[in-house]
Amino acid sequence: MGELINLVVFLIEQQRYALPLASVVRIVSASEITKLPNTPTSMLGVINFQGEVIPVLNLRQRFNLPEKEVGTKHHFLIALLPTRKVAIFIDEPQGVIEINESLLVDSDQISSDMEQFQGIVKLDGDLVLIYDLEKFLSPNDEKLLDEALGQLA
Repeated sequence: MGELINLVVFLIEQQRYALPLASVVRIVSASEITKLPNTPTSMLGVINFQGEVIPVLNLRQRFNLPEKEVGTKHHFLIALLPTRKVAIFIDEPQGVIEINESLLVDSDQISSDMEQFQGIVKLDGDLVLIYDLEKFLSPNDEKLLDEALGQLA
């Protein structure tokens, strides 16, 4: 029997995604995003979260999904990267699930084009893609982001 894993599941365009619970700080209602110049294309801008300026990542752009305006029914998932906190623009939180690690299918077994995912798990007849947030920003994106945020200080 494998180890138990807790995942936070959320929807973007009716597709279920998940992040490990340990990397999630909180899910909050969406608020206004402030655009910044010279940021990576995968970043929508920044928000003020409890007095802290946090970049908002755009998974829609990363997954080639239709863009959507941020509205009152949307949410931000605040998560921890090794170098910073980030917000992810999501459609709807789905909750926390606990799965046995043995049920996790490694994304490499499905396709070599899925390196941004840690794995896939079946839930209620649907597939949940477990995103590897650490692979979201390239080193160049990190540099651009640091420079853009440095201009705010």
